[in-house]
Amino acid sequence: MTGTIDLYYWPTPNGWKITIALEEMGLPYKIHLINIGAGDQFAPEFLKLSPNNRMPAITDPDGPDGKPISIFESGAILQYLARKTGKFYGKTERDRIAVDQWLMWQMGGVGPMAGQAHHFIKYAPAMDPPNDLPYAKGRYRNEVARLYGVLDRQLAGHDYVAGNFPSIADFAIWPWASLWEGQEQTLDDKPNLARWLETMAARPGVQRGRAVAAELRSNLQTDRKAQDLLFRRPA
Repeated sequence: MTGTIDLYYWPTPNGWKITIALEEMGLPYKIHLINIGAGDQFAPEFLKLSPNNRMPAITDPDGPDGKPISIFESGAILQYLARKTGKFYGKTERDRIAVDQWLMWQMGGVGPMAGQAHHFIKYAPAMDPPNDLPYAKGRYRNEVARLYGVLDRQLAGHDYVAGNFPSIADFAIWPWASLWEGQEQTLDDKPNLARWLETMAARPGVQRGRAVAAELRSNLQTDRKAQDLLFRRPA
């Protein structure tokens, strides 16, 4: 029996990646809430775990060689957990290469672009003073649409993102893609993406991971303190 993993978490798409993976892999974990709207990510004790002042992060008491290890960055955490358990990474080296490239695609593409779409479509216009920027909204809305088109074409020939097996790439992409409506996207021309979103949403592990601390999600469109911390504080 593996030791309990400490997960430093807040209910956002990047946080959901890890709760979903832990639930799907059947690993025991303990939640430590990092309220990003209250500035917990800047606390010195958290910065020792995540020097980029971003959650999620984990500490595993049963790390390599049986020694504890702390890991930050959601993609690195997913790769670590998949290697640790031997689950959701495919069966062959070719499988793992496919998983890695789609995981990197999410980390470098879908996450940042969808995050910017959320910011300029939902949050910036609600700030004080309002920042309603049509060019920025269109720029990120269109890039997210392009990326979801890429994903739809990939899923035309595969049950899951990296092949015909669920993987950590699916766990990384789904939290962001599931919020497609808030990114002002359409699924009308993306039937394969729509099918995959439903398939993933039906998985019990995905449902449990998505539900962790869901009641704590706040409305950044009205929370001025959180806006200042998240959008105006210098890095």
